[in-house]
Amino acid sequence: MNFEIPNQMERWGEKVAQQIVASQTAKQIFQEARMKLADAQGNIRAIEEAQVIAQVVAQDIQEKAHSKISSVVSRCLSSVFEEPYEFKILFERKRGRTEAQLIFERDGQQVDPMTAAGGGPVDLAAFALRLSCLILRRPKLHRVVVMDEPFKSPSPHYRGLVRQLLAVLSEEMGVQFIMVTNIMELVAGDVVEL
Repeated sequence: MNFEIPNQMERWGEKVAQQIVASQTAKQIFQEARMKLADAQGNIRAIEEAQVIAQVVAQDIQEKAHSKISSVVSRCLSSVFEEPYEFKILFERKRGRTEAQLIFERDGQQVDPMTAAGGGPVDLAAFALRLSCLILRRPKLHRVVVMDEPFKSPSPHYRGLVRQLLAVLSEEMGVQFIMVTNIMELVAGDVVEL
């Protein structure tokens, strides 16, 4: 029996030593995990700060682009129609992205261009959007806009005003318009008949 007690004590000592090693290993793993967590939290804060900066810059760019685009589109609409729409782009953050909604506004009322404005204003707005993109493009491209029947929807009453608008825009913005059309009221400049 005296031999069993030292053997038992020796086994308990080994178990205690194993538990001490396991405890020290667990403490070391815990400390390393705590340091990794602190680093990850620091990275998250840096990413969140960068995201805020990127959103502020994006919002500034959106506002500047909106200002230029809406002024060109609204100007085109007001040059042709007696009761023109004002063109606006509404930016909204959804699911971590910015979505843009194109609207017409008249007398403080929003109008969906595709369902309530009619084809004439939509044709003119589509043309003005293309023109805006060309003007805003960096580096600058050759300012040539090629169009196939771009103004088929405006009524005959407005076609002369559309032709005048094209002449003014071409002169002011240094843009050459090449247009395929069967509408004689829109014909101006050099004409090629096929």
